[in-house]
Amino acid sequence: MKKSSQKGIVILAVVLGVVYLGYRVMESRNHMDSLTEKAMENDVRTVAIVKAEHLPAQETIQLPGTIQAWFQAPIYAQVSGYVKMWHSDWGARVKRGDVLAEINAPALDAQYRQAKADLATEVALNDLAILTADRWIALRKNQAVSEQAISVKVAEAKAQQARVNAAMQNVRNFEALIGFKTIIAPYDGVVINRAINVGDFINKEGTISTPQGEVRNLFTVADITRLRLFVSVPERFGALMHDGLKANLTVPQFPGRKFEAEFLTTARGFDVSTRTVVTQFVIENEEKDLWPGSYASVNLTVDVENRHLSIPSSALVFDEMGTRVAVVHDDNTVHFKPIKIQRILDATVELSEGISTEDRIINNPSAAILEGDKVSIVAPAPGYDMINKPKEPAPESSKPASHSEMPDPRVKQALNGSHAL
Repeated sequence: MKKSSQKGIVILAVVLGVVYLGYRVMESRNHMDSLTEKAMENDVRTVAIVKAEHLPAQETIQLPGTIQAWFQAPIYAQVSGYVKMWHSDWGARVKRGDVLAEINAPALDAQYRQAKADLATEVALNDLAILTADRWIALRKNQAVSEQAISVKVAEAKAQQARVNAAMQNVRNFEALIGFKTIIAPYDGVVINRAINVGDFINKEGTISTPQGEVRNLFTVADITRLRLFVSVPERFGALMHDGLKANLTVPQFPGRKFEAEFLTTARGFDVSTRTVVTQFVIENEEKDLWPGSYASVNLTVDVENRHLSIPSSALVFDEMGTRVAVVHDDNTVHFKPIKIQRILDATVELSEGISTEDRIINNPSAAILEGDKVSIVAPAPGYDMINKPKEPAPESSKPASHSEMPDPRVKQALNGSHAL
């Protein structure tokens, strides 16, 4: 009984040893198969793909603009003299006809008095000429004077009347100049510049000369109930400006606040130095918040006919063959296609030819990828896909992903691969 128990134990030990050896052999084979499979998988590169997209039918461009007053006039004097008093300072809101300043012009006043004295002299001479002509005409009855002498006296009276008219017009001229001693506002507006002080000398050109040689006007008055917005529009968009087009703008003094302007006209001619066309918009400024001379950041949304395609700039390949993209065929082989870039933007580029919307384009292609290589397409890991829009999660997929459902870490390698330079 004892020997049989020992014999059973030995047999059991031998069986267990054989089973263990078989298990180890099978495990080694499975491990080898797994390593072989992983090696084959590693031999095929994983890539993430993107597809070209059509550009939208509308395009928004941001351009600098300059705001100017609807009317803005530099005001000069028409008489020479000294500034007697000014009545409107910077920022003053004035009405048409309001007095801005007064000029003291003693020389003009003297000339005006002289003109009136000359008129009085000519009027007196005219009265004498008329009286003399009447007396000579009365002598005609007695034939005391000849007809020739009478005609001369009548003509002299008419000539003197003409001198009176000339002297009267001279007085009116000086009266008009006297009126220009008072500087008035030409229209309702705001005084945006006052360049005079009491005692300043105004020269015969109606300006003020400074010791530094600068020539200044007296005032500048602007009508700011409506404003003009000037924008230099690039040549590509010049023909797209049309009636009814709106522009949104912001100004530095009101951050976050938006204003609207309506298209008014365009110059219909391009500046050859900048390849832009001056375009004018109208801003209704009833609250008078905006000021002339302001810088504006203008957003224009225009309808465009885009036949170009857009791809992320990270999909470009630059090498000795030029600019290309790597596409994946149906058999998962790589083929490089030459492209023609129309415009380069921040994160995307516009292409005019070379690809279609059906092409599967490799994003961030590795420098090691060659023509004809086999690749495996994988979905980018969440947080690494900056190009494709994420899909909306299904309602039932609220449970956390298990370890086996986590994305393949090789995706990260495909997304972070360097460009072929």
